[in-house]
Amino acid sequence: MIGFVQCVVLDCPDVHRLARFYHGLLGGEVNRPDPRWSVDDDFATLHLPGDSVLAFQRVADHRPPRWPDSAHPQQFHLDIEVTDLDAARERALAEGASPLHEDARGWLVLADPAGHPFCLLPGPGAA
Repeated sequence: MIGFVQCVVLDCPDVHRLARFYHGLLGGEVNRPDPRWSVDDDFATLHLPGDSVLAFQRVADHRPPRWPDSAHPQQFHLDIEVTDLDAARERALAEGASPLHEDARGWLVLADPAGHPFCLLPGPGAA
């Protein structure tokens, strides 16, 4: 091992919008003071419960991925385990997600406001 994951950084056109979107889904604190980063209109953070951090970096010519299109690859995706899939879907859509796909296992693939795919997965005992 040579290190550890400090944060996961997502490219996007609007860092504040994407930070608010993931805050609505995952909780945590947007732009909490942290000596590791300075936040501004080009960079925002979301400190999640459990000490994980998502960061958002503005890219002026951001081109969103298209799922599942290898010509416009995903770049990354998050799997989010939930206890109530229907409630999670409604919350994600209310926060600005777009539906992409639902598979036979009940997994939901959605896109965040910048086009990044993420999956809602039913956890053990999920409704």
